[in-house]
Order: sequence, then structure tokens, then C-alpha cells
Amino acid sequence: MISVLATMLMAFPNTSTAGSTLRASRSIGAPIGFPSACTRYAWLCHNTSSGEMSDEKAMPLLKKINRDANSSVRPATDYATTGKAEYWSLPINNKGDCEDYALLKMKSLLDAGFPANKLAISVVIDRNGGNHVVLLARLKSGDYVLDNLAGSVKPWSSTGYTFLASQNFNNKSAWQVTLAGPRAAQFSGT
Repeated sequence: MISVLATMLMAFPNTSTAGSTLRASRSIGAPIGFPSACTRYAWLCHNTSSGEMSDEKAMPLLKKINRDANSSVRPATDYATTGKAEYWSLPINNKGDCEDYALLKMKSLLDAGFPANKLAISVVIDRNGGNHVVLLARLKSGDYVLDNLAGSVKPWSSTGYTFLASQNFNNKSAWQVTLAGPRAAQFSGT
């Protein structure tokens, strides 16, 4: 998945820097596995709710959902849970990989009343150079990352991740280039 995205990104750099929100530069195709997940989970690709939630109310909720999902799901590959190489789903028998954690967190936040237009799935390169998927939550104070590899909810710029592409906050079935982070220059051709 990373090699396909990297090739597409090199021709369209984004000048995002470590700011409070990730900026999108253009549309990009969704990652493999996302379209079929949209078919199964209407809440994933439709803005079923919008609005505002104060940071004071949102942050404790984000921390709780991140902690609860991380402690209730055991890491497992898609192949181990479904027999398929790439399959985006909610955790199966409390097992899943990074995108399964992100989907569970999104659904849990939506069920708790968090605005859908403030949540987006994001594809990143982790600190070890591997592909990874996280959930972004957009607050007034910036974009925060809910991650199965971290116990805390962090601003995107504090994760050490390179952000490649993210679900569009306002058009949930669409994806955008959000090239930012320590290795972004490698993909921007600069």
C-alpha cells in the first residue's frame, strides 16, 4: 500500500509543516480495503453527524476510547483473522490490525456523539518505516491521533509519523494527500 501511495505522492508535494491541523493538497484514491469497508459500514463513509464538541469535553472522551480499544483488542494480522491479505473491518473476536483498531475507535466515538465531520482515518509511515493506520480527531486546538501503538492521544506533529493520506473530514468516502512529518520530503521530490 505504501509503495503505491508514495509513487502517487511524489508528483504532488504538500508543504504542511508541524502545525495544529494537517492540510490536504489534492484528492487521492482510497487505500485497498477501504472501499469494501465503506460498503459494510455506512457510518464509515457518510457524515452521519456534524457539529462541534468543546476540547474540554472531547479530549477525555478521546483518551477513554483510545485506552479502551487498545486494551480490549489483541494485535493480529488480517490473514490471521480473516484469511485475507488486506481486509478492513471491526476487530474479529477481539483481534485486529491497525486499521481495525482505527475503525473501532471511530465507531465508538460516533456512538458516543462525537461529530463525524471531525474524524478521519489516516495512512502513515511509523517511526520504524512501516505502513500504519491511525484515527485523526480534529479539535479546535488541532488534529490529534488515536493510535493502537500509543497509550496517549497526541497531536499529529508529536507522533514522529509521516502522514501520507487521510480520509476527507467532510466527504467521508474520499481521500486526500496529507503529506507531512519527518519523512515527507522523501515523497514530495524535494
